[in-house]
Amino acid sequence: MYRATRMSVDTSESSGESGTDSGTATPGRSTGTTGGGIGATGGGTGTADGNAGTADGSAGAGRTGRSGWRRWAMDTRPLRRPAYRRLWSSTAVTAVGSQLTAVAVPKQIYDITGSSAWVGYASLAGLLPLVVFALWGGAIADSMDRRKLLLVTNTGIAVTSLLFWAQAVTGLDSVLVLMVLLALQQAFFGLNSPARSASVARLVPADELPAANALGATVMQTGSVAGPMLAGALIPLVGLPELYLIDALALCVTVWAVLRLPALPPLAGAASGRAGLREVVAGFRYIALHKVLLLSFLADIIAMVLGMPRALFPQLAAETYASYGEGLALGLLFAAIPVGAVVGGLMSGTFSRARRHGLMVIVSVAAWGAAIAGSGLSGSLWLAVAFLAVAGAADMVSMVFRGAILLSAATDEMRGRLQGVFTVVVVGGPRVADVLHGTAGSAFGAPAAVAVGGLLVILAVLVLAFVTPALRRYTI
Repeated sequence: MYRATRMSVDTSESSGESGTDSGTATPGRSTGTTGGGIGATGGGTGTADGNAGTADGSAGAGRTGRSGWRRWAMDTRPLRRPAYRRLWSSTAVTAVGSQLTAVAVPKQIYDITGSSAWVGYASLAGLLPLVVFALWGGAIADSMDRRKLLLVTNTGIAVTSLLFWAQAVTGLDSVLVLMVLLALQQAFFGLNSPARSASVARLVPADELPAANALGATVMQTGSVAGPMLAGALIPLVGLPELYLIDALALCVTVWAVLRLPALPPLAGAASGRAGLREVVAGFRYIALHKVLLLSFLADIIAMVLGMPRALFPQLAAETYASYGEGLALGLLFAAIPVGAVVGGLMSGTFSRARRHGLMVIVSVAAWGAAIAGSGLSGSLWLAVAFLAVAGAADMVSMVFRGAILLSAATDEMRGRLQGVFTVVVVGGPRVADVLHGTAGSAFGAPAAVAVGGLLVILAVLVLAFVTPALRRYTI
């Protein structure tokens, strides 16, 4: 049976916030069971990788004594750890701020050109640098102090937002400038994302990784709902340039929070100090040699490529659900999946303590496919929206456990590169799905394309689970 192994370093800080809060082992005590990792307060013995026990001395999941409705509520244990709390708080602030820019850029491009095609071209302009720099950024994150990389990249994103503001407030009205700035912003984001995600495993113990992932994913999904709504309300009141400025100010909060993180250098003897093409290729080779990691990526690709129907939402709103009002239908269809994901995150106490992470990925991807198929077969807009919300909740479960597998099944010196690949899969999968679903929707009709896509997800993930049992057997 596959079991997760991971390593950890001390997360105590010079400000006096020690391992008492985080429960992680102190230096010299984190070499595994033979090294005798000891919990700071409760005397909980270390896990196989030297992580300490929880504050009450119980290292196992499900021993927190939560009962009744509290078992359903989000598991907030990671927020007791100062370092993770700062990282999460910065994510919560920028989750909304980044969405202001995500709305402002296409709005400004459309105002300048009057063409949705140019909005699409701008999206493609940001895709290539994101992919390239996410892969390279993963290698960099494995070769240097991740805190320093986060400082550099968050500062770069903040400066880019200020440049967005400057071009807007001066009335430059240049699509080329906007596309260059968008490419630059996405390059910084590609460098930032692997370091941020890989750092989580150094800030919380292994049994709290699903809860930490649920907390992070929930605030991001909340931002994807609240941010566009806030942008729509603010544009008539303060104007488009100010959206960029608000995002830049929010990023200053992120930089301050990262400044207060502990140092996160490579573990002793773990990194070569290089971050070139050879190291990027080594990341792919590592995935290929570790079956459970490869299968977790394949499960996500199956879910997103075969089952993400967002390209069909305009057609569904204009044809299938036109009687409800095209604008209302379109808004509800686009909002349903992220709203469901937020609800799933808020109720993550029901699943974040599960130990069979691989099985949870399989079940949640199959549930995603079933819900997507249900939405395609629905003749009612409200029933379709309900199914899409269920799909969003299932996707949240999948996201939580896929992220936990990547952080727990990989050694620390490879986590950045794996998170870089993860970023590319998360970004690239839905874009491939847009092409497939758009083509199928034009040929066979949108409802049929959605339903068939969902059924293919179920079939593909069940075949994956039974042909290669490594994923369904993976336990932490």
